[in-house]
Amino acid sequence: VQLQASGGGLVQAGDSLRLSCAASGRTFSYYAMGWFRQAPGKEREFVAAITWSVGSTHYSDSVKARFTISRDNAKNTVYLQMNSLRPEDTAVYYCAATNHLTYYSTSYYPWGQGTQVTVSS
Repeated sequence: VQLQASGGGLVQAGDSLRLSCAASGRTFSYYAMGWFRQAPGKEREFVAAITWSVGSTHYSDSVKARFTISRDNAKNTVYLQMNSLRPEDTAVYYCAATNHLTYYSTSYYPWGQGTQVTVSS
């Protein structure tokens, strides 16, 4: 599976962005997809995840109620709608696949290349 993340950019606090993660290859062999983010000098952290079949979603507490993860099985694409963005949301956002839905990045492979999200105050 190859993953291509896109949709990042520079926005102001309170704005919205939608990230996309297009998957190609044997996507059906994976149980779920996740979004992680990594800010400069910080560890990569879990943001959200969704299962391909049922669409069950999971969020970190820091983004719950502001971000929404969704998927389009026909397009093999996962989205992350980010609303009410804050400066602390600034990071490189990565999508990744997993067969074990957890909050740990080590359970995810492969990874997309990342897309930069910068939120100015």
